[in-house]
Amino acid sequence: MKKRFISAVAIAFFGLMLKAQQIKFEEYDLPNGLHVILHQDNSAPIVTTGVMYHVGGKDHEKGRSGFAHFFEHLLFEGTPNIKRGDWFKIVSSNGGQNNANTTLDRTYYYETFPSNNEQLGLWMEAERMRHPVINQIGIDTQREVVKEEKRLRYDNKPYGNFMHKIQENLFIKHPYHNPNIGLMEDLGSAKLEEFQAFYKKYYVPNNATLVVAGDIKPEQTKKWIETYYGGIPKGTLYPKDFPKDDPITKEKEVTATDLNIQTPAYIFSYRTPSNKENDAYVLDMLSSYLSNGKSSVLYKKLVDQDKKALQVGAFNQGYEDYSIFAFYAIPMGQTTKQTLQSDIDAEIKKLQTNLISEEDYQKLQNQYENQFVNANSSIEGIAASLATNYVLMGNTNLINKEIDIYRSITRQDLQNAAKKYLNSNQRIIINYLPEKK
Repeated sequence: MKKRFISAVAIAFFGLMLKAQQIKFEEYDLPNGLHVILHQDNSAPIVTTGVMYHVGGKDHEKGRSGFAHFFEHLLFEGTPNIKRGDWFKIVSSNGGQNNANTTLDRTYYYETFPSNNEQLGLWMEAERMRHPVINQIGIDTQREVVKEEKRLRYDNKPYGNFMHKIQENLFIKHPYHNPNIGLMEDLGSAKLEEFQAFYKKYYVPNNATLVVAGDIKPEQTKKWIETYYGGIPKGTLYPKDFPKDDPITKEKEVTATDLNIQTPAYIFSYRTPSNKENDAYVLDMLSSYLSNGKSSVLYKKLVDQDKKALQVGAFNQGYEDYSIFAFYAIPMGQTTKQTLQSDIDAEIKKLQTNLISEEDYQKLQNQYENQFVNANSSIEGIAASLATNYVLMGNTNLINKEIDIYRSITRQDLQNAAKKYLNSNQRIIINYLPEKK
């Protein structure tokens, strides 16, 4: 009885938290097509200004991978009004911080300032959109920066090309085939005019979303937005008509090697639906059930109890056009690949034939309730979520409603997804092995 009372209190508390969590926002379009999202929160004197461009690692010409990530760096080089090397100095000297990041589907730039510098953040992002300096010195500088990043984060890091090998083998026709950071040969051979053309094609207001969140006065913010962004010319929007990959109907096994490792990893990867699809949410929850934390199914069995694996897990990586669901395992001692594969397959079979327990299901729901409460606990987080939900999901209000999707997932849905997507004839097995020096 006491346990039930505590659960009831916890549910009531989460209910109040979720009600208080409702994120209010306003959105509209400028005549040049720039989508604007405003979120007012006067509880702390800070403002985040972010711009998300609908261009990512998948948007490239053949033989020119990595351009979007390259521009994540290049667009900090300066403008006619911001001298080369001054971008970060201006931000820090005015009490702010800034950053940018690129995925296969979009690029996001943002600044967070004390609210008395909101206008500065708006001006700087407008400068970046209106007339960045794209010249040979900037390209040569950033080319070396990106190449060094690739060496440090991927090529010289143990298991660094793990995700690239999954992409390379799951996607043959679709440009998700290439790594987000690009290939060295593509980065090295691209010309100045190609970078300039890429900028003109994608970094236009009607391919962008501006989000301003925090301690703002909306009417004043709108005036500044009109002043700084209203006169930027609309560009041409190009269709994202990417080739579709054929369904995987037969299990395939490939080998990849890595000079930086001594212990192999085994990857069992599946191509799954776009993160806009309801099944993507179900698969996300399924991956959490399998490997979220030390009490999860795979960790508990293969690492904790049986001592067969150093690491094991499952993850669901959602993208705009497709997603990736994958299992991975690094063996302990003399454990064979076949042993790990058999144990992982046994867990998949359990999911396909039996409903997970009510206790495990409730644990999952609690995890997602907690994630939802924490996800938008900062102004920067709220700004990024608003932009992402609009640009990639087509529904800004998912910031408030996404938890309802997870709540609606049943144990039967989890079983159905395992039956539909996690069959051996639908996967690519990657033997990620040490390369002999």
